[in-house]
Amino acid sequence: MSRIKQETRRTDRLTGSVIVVALVSAVSGLLYGYDTGIISGALLQIGKDFDIGHGWEQVIAASILVGAVIGALTCSRLAERRGRRGTLLLVGIVFVVGALAASLSPDPVTLSISRLVLGFAVGGATQTAPVYVAELAPTAYRGRLVLFFQIAIGVGIVIATIVGASEVIDWRVAIGMAAVPAAIMFGLMFRLPESPRWLLREGHADRAREALARVRHPESDLDEEFGEIEDNVKAEKQAKTRGWAGLKAAWVRPALVVGCGLAIFTQLSGIEMIVYYTPTILTDNGFSESTALRVSVALGLTYLIAQLIGLTIIDRVGRRRLTLLTLPCAAVALIVLGSFFVTGNDGKSMIPWIVATLIAFMAFTAGGIQLMGWLTGSEIYPLATRAAGAAVQSASLWGTNVLITLTLLSTMKAIGTGQTFWMYAVFNLIAFGFLYKKMPELSGRSLEGIERHLADGTFTPADLTRR
Repeated sequence: MSRIKQETRRTDRLTGSVIVVALVSAVSGLLYGYDTGIISGALLQIGKDFDIGHGWEQVIAASILVGAVIGALTCSRLAERRGRRGTLLLVGIVFVVGALAASLSPDPVTLSISRLVLGFAVGGATQTAPVYVAELAPTAYRGRLVLFFQIAIGVGIVIATIVGASEVIDWRVAIGMAAVPAAIMFGLMFRLPESPRWLLREGHADRAREALARVRHPESDLDEEFGEIEDNVKAEKQAKTRGWAGLKAAWVRPALVVGCGLAIFTQLSGIEMIVYYTPTILTDNGFSESTALRVSVALGLTYLIAQLIGLTIIDRVGRRRLTLLTLPCAAVALIVLGSFFVTGNDGKSMIPWIVATLIAFMAFTAGGIQLMGWLTGSEIYPLATRAAGAAVQSASLWGTNVLITLTLLSTMKAIGTGQTFWMYAVFNLIAFGFLYKKMPELSGRSLEGIERHLADGTFTPADLTRR
């Protein structure tokens, strides 16, 4: 047994190509976090430069999210038809063009259109990169590479908030800086092959085996792994329920309801109003710009730390349990936060308490439900409908994000800042009720086991209890 374990460690060790795969995963996540987070501090400068109000600020912030919906749906189909690698090369080019165009925009209209283009790349990357990485990575490293993507999102948000808080970097430079990692990702893609699984599905067996050999240790057992890929591709082609049409099947519907519901509630939790608009909300309520931007950095760091903790404990605690434990805590934090503003206790003397409550909310949300939005898309759907299901779930997440971003500042102006926080507290409680009734425990379950429960009609919290 010890000889077998030593052999496994020897043949599964990291190769140069796998390290490049990890970098592609990390850079794509970093770009997602940075490009969506940089607008938080930049809006303070953009509003002054273009002399615009909250209406235009909402459009500028939301345009990248509209593009992300389009990118997620378009690139999902493109990756299936033209390949994962080719799609990511296109995404890399769009990232560079979008970032540079946004940084050079002469007016809010051009800026909004440029961020729409940039959003296409964000949505395409978040849809395609995890699939590509999962199909290239050795089994022993697949989970860690997914972790890289998730953590890199938090790192991107932290960098964005630090850049914004510096107050010395012009917003054009801050937005344009995203072109650098995008160009790096584009360059790295030339060192990697197309997905062996996609090549095999398209009938290119020799090229698929060659691609697999490029990302494996020379002494790895290619025959065994290639045989498994062949079996999976054959099973997918023979499946009666497959692709986008397969999502309409009654037995798949419970997964779609849970997946899309979870994606929607990750946004209705209120995290995006904190990530995008914290400086704007705080300055509108009498905080200085410097204080507001420093708070934004603290929240970005909290997001990253909470994600790291959540990812460390998620398999021990369980996806369902962790989500249900943190949602009520996030709701309480929003209720307290809203009370400060409704009762007029939002002056300078209350700044430490307001900041502490914001950090508590961010910790419970980022370390709980925010982990589930992307994670479940890769595991909850049957194999033959997984790509389509993940695309719909991603579009649900981005679409909800668009609605929130387009309406948040107007809602605060109409009903009040504190009342808006209370409204999102209610959304958290509704999410708790929905997930308590609908979301089964997925931790510790194989993908095949989850699919069997769907097929048997036992995809419920009662049937999939954690053992």
